[in-house]
Amino acid sequence: MNFQDHLDLNQLYASYASAVDSGQWELWPEFFTEECIYRLQPRENYERGFPLATLSFESKGMLKDRVYGIRETLFHDPYYQRHVVGSPLVLKAEQDRFECEANYAVFRTKLSELSTVFNVGRYIDTVVRTEDGLKFKSRQVIYDSEMIPNSIIYPL
Repeated sequence: MNFQDHLDLNQLYASYASAVDSGQWELWPEFFTEECIYRLQPRENYERGFPLATLSFESKGMLKDRVYGIRETLFHDPYYQRHVVGSPLVLKAEQDRFECEANYAVFRTKLSELSTVFNVGRYIDTVVRTEDGLKFKSRQVIYDSEMIPNSIIYPL
């Protein structure tokens, strides 16, 4: 892995966090390949090999459908979220494919309330090089706490 790959990976992670924190939901699917996996799963299930996930999408089309749901059909109290993401640890690097992990913390701020820790865990990612730059082929969001809010609306 060279310096440019390292820089590009860090830019991908930072750009992803910026897009979902700014509420530009239409950008979120564009971080993924057409055939992709996005899974939000508790740590306990992941470590035991249980398939049950809180959210599980298996294509860019499904991600776009979720964006439509966020914008048009889901009713919830609005809130802001802010990601703090560690630098990705590259576990395996091939010419056009990287297996990475990064820790994250997401803070949530509801209108007229104090900010709170919303979700903490790690990303387990497969990133591939495409004609349009680096994209997530797989993003598993493994959250640490067994207790989560009754609804997770926005992507983590």
